Amino acid sequence: MSLLTSFKALKEILKPCSNLTPTPSSSSSSLIKSSFSQEPEPAALKISRKPPKSSLSKQLQRLGEPFLPSSQQNESLNAGTRQPQNSQGHRNEAQVVKFEEGREKEEKEREFEDFGRTKLGQFDHTGPFEPLVLSLLGEVPVIRVPASINCRLLEHQREGVRFLYKLYRDSHGGVLGDDMGLGKTIQAIAFLAAVFEKDEESVESTTVKGNHGGKKGPVLIICPTSVIHNWEIEFSRWASFSVSIYHGTNRDLILEKLKAGGVEILITSFDTYRIHGSILSEVDWEVVIVDEAHRLKNEKSKLYLACSEIKTRKRIGLTGTVMQNKIMELFNLLDWVAPGSLGSREHFREFYDEPLKHGQRSTAPESFVRKADKRKEHLVAVLRKYMLRRTKEETIGHLMMGKEDNVVFCSMSELQKRVYRSMLQLPDIQCLVNKDLPCSCGSPLKQVECCKRIVPDGIIWPYLHRDSPEGCDSCPYCLVLPCLVKLQQISNHLELIKPNPRDELDKQKKDAEFASAVFGPDVDLVGGNAQSENFMGLSDVKHCGKMQALEKLMFSWASRGDKILLFSYSVRMLDILEKFLIRKGYSFSRLDGSTPSNLRQSLVDDFNSSPSKQVFLISTRAGGLGLNLVSANRVVIFDPNWNPAQDLQAQDRSFRYGQKRHVVVFRLLAAGSFEELVYSRQVYKQQLSNIAVSGKIENRYFEGVQVPFLPWKGWCVGLIFPWGFSICNEKFRVSPFVLLGFSGLQRISG
Repeated sequence: MSLLTSFKALKEILKPCSNLTPTPSSSSSSLIKSSFSQEPEPAALKISRKPPKSSLSKQLQRLGEPFLPSSQQNESLNAGTRQPQNSQGHRNEAQVVKFEEGREKEEKEREFEDFGRTKLGQFDHTGPFEPLVLSLLGEVPVIRVPASINCRLLEHQREGVRFLYKLYRDSHGGVLGDDMGLGKTIQAIAFLAAVFEKDEESVESTTVKGNHGGKKGPVLIICPTSVIHNWEIEFSRWASFSVSIYHGTNRDLILEKLKAGGVEILITSFDTYRIHGSILSEVDWEVVIVDEAHRLKNEKSKLYLACSEIKTRKRIGLTGTVMQNKIMELFNLLDWVAPGSLGSREHFREFYDEPLKHGQRSTAPESFVRKADKRKEHLVAVLRKYMLRRTKEETIGHLMMGKEDNVVFCSMSELQKRVYRSMLQLPDIQCLVNKDLPCSCGSPLKQVECCKRIVPDGIIWPYLHRDSPEGCDSCPYCLVLPCLVKLQQISNHLELIKPNPRDELDKQKKDAEFASAVFGPDVDLVGGNAQSENFMGLSDVKHCGKMQALEKLMFSWASRGDKILLFSYSVRMLDILEKFLIRKGYSFSRLDGSTPSNLRQSLVDDFNSSPSKQVFLISTRAGGLGLNLVSANRVVIFDPNWNPAQDLQAQDRSFRYGQKRHVVVFRLLAAGSFEELVYSRQVYKQQLSNIAVSGKIENRYFEGVQVPFLPWKGWCVGLIFPWGFSICNEKFRVSPFVLLGFSGLQRISG
C-alpha cells in the first residue's frame, strides 16, 4: 500500500501545471497534456504526450499502466493515434504533417526494450524474428538462440554460432578464427544464450539443467584487461546472464559468490589468471573462452601453463590472428583447445612445419613443392574440424566499401642518412658485418670465432657486458637486437636515440655516449645529445623523412574532410607527432598506455561523433584491441613491426562492420633502411600464415627459412645500406621491386 501511495505522490509532482491555458496562437505542442493527468479534457484537445526519453520516465509510464482504469487506458491509447485538430475541430494540414513527422522520428529513435529486458535497440534487424535452432532433429531439449538475438545476427554469425555449438555438443574445443571486426564476441554470447536456454521473455537468472539433467557449471572468459568491460557491456545488451568480473580488489567476494552458485559468467584478465589461475582451476567450468587466444602461442609461457590446468574439455579460442610468426604457434593454440588433435609436437614439426617452410623457398626443388602442397591440404582438412576461419571479404565485403593497403617508401633526410652511415661504422656493427672474414691475427678461423668475438672497444657491447667482461655464450650475436633497434629508431626520428630521462642513470649515460658518437659534427643540428622539449625543433619536419611525407599526405586529406588514425609503437614518437599536429593546426585526440581505461571509450565516442576531430593519435600497443573507430577512413602506420598481426590489428580499428567509406592504409617505411627488411619479414610471415591456416597458394618470393632458434644468426647486417633499395641476407634475399606486383608500393620523396 505504501508503494502505491508513494507512486501517486510522485505522479502528482510530475503532473504539468493545470492553470496554463492555451491561446489560439499556440502550437500543437502547447495543447499536449500529460497522460498521467486525471482531469477531464475536451476530446478535440486531448493528444497523448510521450514522456521524456529517460529511464525514470519510461519506468514510471510502465508502472503506471496497471493502476489506470481500463477506460483510461483505452482512451489514452486512442488519443495516442489521434491527429491534432484546430479549435473548430478541423485538422490543420501543417500540424498533421508536423505531428506525423515527429511521431515517425520518435518511433525510429525508440529503443527496442521493455522494463527489465535487455537493451538491443542499437542493433538493426538482419533476419526474421524467430529462434535459431542448433540441436539436431529429435534432440531433447531443443537448443536454440532466442529470437531477440537471432534477428540481429548476420548470416556468417549464425554459422559461427552453429560451429560453436557443434564443438560443445561433441565435448571438445576449437577456435573461432574470424577476421577482426566480424563479431566473435557476439557469436560467443549468442552460443551461450542458447546453451543456457536464455529466453527473451524471462529476465530471471536461473540455474539451468544440462542435456543430461545435471546442472550447468559457470563459464570462464579470459581476455585482455582493455576489453573486460566491453565483454560486460555486450552481455548486458544481448542476454540476461549473471556476470561478475574477477579482477581488482574484490576478487575474494566474487570467488565466494561463484562458489555459492550466484555467477553464470566470470570474466577475468590474462594477468589475473596467470597469477591466480591455481584458484580458478579448481572450479568445474562448463565452458572456457579465451579472447585474443593468440596470446597462447608460446607453450613455455606462464599464461599457457596456467590455462593448461583448466578442468574442462570445452575450450574455445577467439582470435583474428591464429598464427603470427611461425607455424608452431598454430600447433600450440590447437593443442590447448583440443589436446592431441594435431598429434605430438615433434610429429607436427616433422610432418607439417618443415615441409611447408622448405616447400615455400623460391629455389625449392619440385619434389619439395609437391610434398608441401600435399601436407598443406592435409593440414587444412584436419583444421576444419577444430577451427572456423572467415575473412571480411567473404562475409561482409558486400556491406563495405573496401580497403586499400599501401606501403610508402619515404626518403630519409640528409641528416638521417649521415647518422645512419655513422652507426654502420661503429665497432659493434663492423663486428657483425665482418664476422665471416678471416681473422687479422693470421688464424685460419673466421673473425667471429677468433679475436673479434667480443667488442671491448664498442659502445653497445661494453654496456651489455658490464658484469661479464669476457663476454657471453651468444657473442657477438647478442649485439644484433640492440643494433637493429637503434637502426630503426634512426629511420623514424633522430630524437628517439637520445637518452630517456626515466631510464636508469647508467643507461642514460650509455645512450648519451651513443648519440654523441653517431651524431658527430651534426650534434648541434639535432639540439644536442640530450632529449629536447623545444616545440619548434620537435615539430619541424626538416630532419625527418617520414614526417615530411606525412605532412604532404595529411594536407591533401584534410582538404577532403578525411579522418585519420595515426599509429606508432613509440610513446616518444607520439609526443613528437602531437607537437607536429599542434603546429599544423589539426584537431586531434590521443590514446596511449597512460590513458585510464574508463576514459578510453569516451575518447573513441567523441572522435566518432565529432566532425571537428581530424586525427586520432594512438599507441599501437594500447590501441590495437577493442577500439571501434569507423568514422576514420585513413590509417597511417608510422613504424612497422616484426609481427604483421600488430599492424593488421591497427588497420582494423577502422576497417570493420559499420564503416561507410573506403579505407586507405599507409605504412611508412624509411627507404633503403633496415625497415625494408622488417616489411619483407612481414610478407614472409603472412604468406606462411595463409598457407598453413587457409591453404592458399602463395608466390615463392623468398629463399630463407625461418630458424626456430637464433633467427638472427647468419644475417649480414652490413649490407643494409642507407640508400637504394637492395636488401641482402645470406638466408633471406628480396628486393622491394619484386613486391611491386602485390603490395601497392608507393614512393614519396622527402
